[in-house]
Amino acid sequence: MSQKKYKIIAKVGNDKFVKYNVNNLVLFTNFLDRQFPDWRYFNVYAYTKDDSGKQIDNYTRNKRPSTRHTSL
Repeated sequence: MSQKKYKIIAKVGNDKFVKYNVNNLVLFTNFLDRQFPDWRYFNVYAYTKDDSGKQIDNYTRNKRPSTRHTSL
């Protein structure tokens, strides 16, 4: 069984962004809470090796993922 993979770009400060490859959105949100307590939002993109995936979802500190995969 293959796992869904996402490319994530998260805003973690006033002018700082980080990029990660992720396969579990809930665990990634927990990671952001621990490592970047002031994170603001993250955009979810379809994973491609050449970074050409389209945006499929976004989340904020108040609108958090409730499942490990996006429903889109």
